[in-house]
Amino acid sequence: MPPFVIRGETFAFTADPFTGPAEVAYAYDSDGAVVIDGGRIIETGTAAAVLARHPGIRVDHYPSHLIMAGFVDCHIHYPQTRVIASYGKQLIEWLNTYTFPAELAFADPAHAAEVAEVFFAEVLRNGTTTVSSYCTVHPQSADAFFVGASKRNMRVAGGKVLMDRNAPPGLLDTPQSAYDDTKALIARWHGRGRNVYAVSPRFAPTSTPEQLEAAGAVWREHPGTLMQTHVSENAKEIAWVHELFPDAPDYFGVYERFGLAGPGANFGHAIHLSKRERAALQASGSGISHCPASNTFIGSGLFDLAGFTQNAVPAGLATDIGGGSSFSMFATMRTAYEIAQLRGHSLHPVQAYYLASLGSARVLRMEHQIGNLAPGYEADVIVLDPRSRPILAERVSVARSIEDVLFALIILGDDRAVKAVYVAGEKVG
Repeated sequence: MPPFVIRGETFAFTADPFTGPAEVAYAYDSDGAVVIDGGRIIETGTAAAVLARHPGIRVDHYPSHLIMAGFVDCHIHYPQTRVIASYGKQLIEWLNTYTFPAELAFADPAHAAEVAEVFFAEVLRNGTTTVSSYCTVHPQSADAFFVGASKRNMRVAGGKVLMDRNAPPGLLDTPQSAYDDTKALIARWHGRGRNVYAVSPRFAPTSTPEQLEAAGAVWREHPGTLMQTHVSENAKEIAWVHELFPDAPDYFGVYERFGLAGPGANFGHAIHLSKRERAALQASGSGISHCPASNTFIGSGLFDLAGFTQNAVPAGLATDIGGGSSFSMFATMRTAYEIAQLRGHSLHPVQAYYLASLGSARVLRMEHQIGNLAPGYEADVIVLDPRSRPILAERVSVARSIEDVLFALIILGDDRAVKAVYVAGEKVG
């Protein structure tokens, strides 16, 4: 495909809005242009200047629409697509009632492929161009995930979950099979196209010490991969971990013991960490996936986002489907804002979009590839319509700034606001 331009109102990050004033951490152009060639952004600037340098170039023009990097969802469970919006359980009961029965069906490769197709269609429809997903214990579930992503040329991370206890027999592997399956899947998928493998012990209660040891070993052997798991989501879960690992200092200490902490480690939830755990997580260089909609829907608690971001812990935003109640990053940012309000902190709209894009990319060690509208980045781009609903159009008509527009989209936007999606420079929606 020859080079082309996407023209409209452009928004890009110039700094981390959590380390300085959010009001000066971005660049906005009311008539900007993005030049895309070979699946990458090669130039940005004012439309007048860019078009003068590229006469005759194809232009995809979106007047009065906002152009930015695609959303990055750093913690999601594609096998739970069909149990989204299931009623009335907290974490452990949720797993036993909805998650585990749904995941048993992924022993069938055809079923896994079918759900993966639905999942990726929904993700892209909501403007999310990268996900980090848990699969099921079945290797074929990871194959279906990576096949689905590869068909769309998406940059994704994922891996089969490791579980050798406290789950139905059809969802159990062993320390050895977990190690062997993970090694084989890494060889098959990691670095192929835009795929990244994530070693994925589900959480400490469903893995024996021997399996966590195997998980740490395989991650050390493949330092370019990621590691994802859950920590301190629910009070009952934390008490259960203390029973299962009585020699560990705390929940995060279990992962430290088995070499499952450090840069590239992605811990979901992290709501109820002790002072020691917070300090250890920060010192390790691990990242956190903030799952606000899931945390409220399942009743797990209110995450202390300000406490972590003020201490420069990499943090991203995640829907956590199917415990989360929406594939939409607008809904997820909205809930993150509301939780911050309840904790006495106002989440600035620029900070919210950062978490939903470049912040999540940083957790996944992809911050130099995706998550920003800047030269050298892969061309995963979304076009947003801030007038996609009558009430949104009314609100935007009196907006005082681009920050005001961004916030209105957070509160009132949904999938209807996603006008177009480009993945590696190809328009897919």
